[in-house]
Amino acid sequence: MSEIVHDRLPLAPWMAAHTLRLPGTQPIAPADWLQRDQVFDAQMRYRDRLIAERPEAVHAMTDGAGPAARELLGLVLAHIAGVPGYRREEGAMRRPDGVLVPLDGEPLVTAGRLVQEDLCLMEKRDGAAEHVLTGAILCFPSNWTLAQKIGMSLTRIHLPVETYDETVAKRVQRLFDLVRPDAPLMRANLIPYAHPDLHSPRAEFDRHRPPEVRFVRVERQTILRLPETGAGVFSIHVYQAPLWAIEGEARAALMAARPAWFTA
Repeated sequence: MSEIVHDRLPLAPWMAAHTLRLPGTQPIAPADWLQRDQVFDAQMRYRDRLIAERPEAVHAMTDGAGPAARELLGLVLAHIAGVPGYRREEGAMRRPDGVLVPLDGEPLVTAGRLVQEDLCLMEKRDGAAEHVLTGAILCFPSNWTLAQKIGMSLTRIHLPVETYDETVAKRVQRLFDLVRPDAPLMRANLIPYAHPDLHSPRAEFDRHRPPEVRFVRVERQTILRLPETGAGVFSIHVYQAPLWAIEGEARAALMAARPAWFTA
């Protein structure tokens, strides 16, 4: 188990009703798509270890997803090109933590070694009603398993999430249908944990009810569209802090929104 925590949460979705409820999206600037935070070095070391030791658990691709995966890697490279700490070297990219990442490997794996975000490709095939998960680099899953979700539609992916009802499913599908390459969207969710391990896969119908809430995990999730292939990209940036580190007004609001977390 790896304990990687922030001393504060940069996002607090429980502070406003519209960001706490589903889907709770808001527009962001393209320049704000990917983020780098205080635990970059530690998260990237853990990502490298998971990719090296458990590649089948954190990476998956379906047939035909190659063009979108290559386009996504190109977009990641373009995004980080102007970010301090990254440096392009012959056939590789030097990360801010000094690690040299070759650029000739699997495109999603390469992208997943360059940024803190997990990256999921969502494609809508001709005649389909919903987008389907066609590829992903998913090092830090929260209570789901990539092998069970790859190739599945948006609605099927969210089984058995009780709050993901027909109304929410239609709204989320509409977001993927309408999002533009130059206008990504962002939302955040809120998850309780008894342990701090960011790599937390869980079988589909294995319910997650921690006996004691010791850590609060916030996922900054974005949706954007790739301009060439038209594929959707769902990214996940994980922030996690101990429950005791949430103080003042934020703690009071969290106690009001999630009182059961404080009574165990």
